[in-house]
Amino acid sequence: MEQKSDHIIIIAEAGVNHNASLERARQMVIEARKAGADYVKFQTAVPELVISSLAPKAEYQKETTGSEESQLDMCRAIHLPLSAYTELAALCREEGIGFMSTPFDLVSIDTLAEIGQDYWKIPSGEITNLPYLRKIASKGGKVIMSTGMSTLDEVEQAVKALETGGIPRRDITLLHCTTQYPTPMTDVNLRAMHALESLGCGAVGYSDHTLGIEIPVAAAAMGARVIEKHFTLDRNLPGPDHRASLTPADLADMVKAVRNVETALGDGIKTVAEAERPNIEVARKSIVAARDIKAGELLTEENITVKRPGNGLSPMIWDSVIGTHAVKDFPYDSLIEI
Repeated sequence: MEQKSDHIIIIAEAGVNHNASLERARQMVIEARKAGADYVKFQTAVPELVISSLAPKAEYQKETTGSEESQLDMCRAIHLPLSAYTELAALCREEGIGFMSTPFDLVSIDTLAEIGQDYWKIPSGEITNLPYLRKIASKGGKVIMSTGMSTLDEVEQAVKALETGGIPRRDITLLHCTTQYPTPMTDVNLRAMHALESLGCGAVGYSDHTLGIEIPVAAAAMGARVIEKHFTLDRNLPGPDHRASLTPADLADMVKAVRNVETALGDGIKTVAEAERPNIEVARKSIVAARDIKAGELLTEENITVKRPGNGLSPMIWDSVIGTHAVKDFPYDSLIEI
């Protein structure tokens, strides 16, 4: 999808909130399009290639899905087969919304390369995975990379790996991110986007895991060129990410708010806005007669003053008017002329 250079890209992160239901994933495509998102993004993985049988769950995953099953078993239960993503990409084309999916292993990278997408989305957990980064770079194209759990040095190393593999920095967008679901406000640190700007990549943005919509809206106001946010059809569904996700209605509210911010940011040139131009005469002031003044009378600070409307002599030439003589009779409150 072609975007204007000043357009904030909004990614509706479906992730694995379909819970391995292709029909639910299809509905999420439709809801993301209805909400006005530019892209709907999924997560593509062969769980056995991503997670060892000994890998523990994260604490937030234990809180949302229990601690009985392993992380591998949890992911097996919520991932779609690789064949499903071709159908989802086709549906996105039909619906007029961009398709994206984050690959979590090398086989998934190959699968998505065959399908095609506008951007490679690298998740925070793969920033220190050199073979993965090299594989992405070998495919070419533009990259959006989340930077949760990373120091600036680690992000720089990942960028260099992509660059060495053939992807120029101008084609890399870095998303500030805090990898906790939900993210406490005290750990958001939106100003870290400015630190990411120092790496000289094409753009910066924000991948959000807070509750609500105010933080992604704030990120847009701070200059984020990409906003990513999880959504779900039902927060009460089982699975690790539903509780920290927006409903479709919430997603639509966020898109509207980001678009309003995008419009309000403007071009940065300080000038008179068209909407306020009619109010200049009403709100500004002119030099007027403080009392009846006769023609030829000396104009002084005692017989002239400043009042609305602003369609007469500007008070900014006050010093030039003082000491001149009235060119005619000026009744009380009338505009002074020179």
